[in-house]
Amino acid sequence: MILRHMLNQSTDLNRLFHALADPARRAMVERLSRGPAPVSELARPLPMSLPAAMQHLDVLEAAGLVRSEKVGRVRTCAIEPQALSQAERWINARRTEWEHRLDRLGEYLKTLESEGDGDGSDE
Repeated sequence: MILRHMLNQSTDLNRLFHALADPARRAMVERLSRGPAPVSELARPLPMSLPAAMQHLDVLEAAGLVRSEKVGRVRTCAIEPQALSQAERWINARRTEWEHRLDRLGEYLKTLESEGDGDGSDE
């Protein structure tokens, strides 16, 4: 049960980071961080066709980063902050691990330095 949860979480993170790996999709997320926008507005600054931009939005939606709603002929997209929080938690956990490792390395180097000071050598 725990392994299945971890694998599902890993799949979700893979999908999330895959979605954020593309510069066009990151630009869309960046724009949506300022508020909802219609697909045409998200596609306008990008060097691609509207159908190509919609494919990128599909990837963002599949990753849970974006949700969209169609009213009449206009599809409006909005960001899903919970998905970004999941990525942030994963990144913060890695940063904490490395900070602890570097702290331990610093302590070890201080120990070596202090042992070297009392070795009796006359340099």
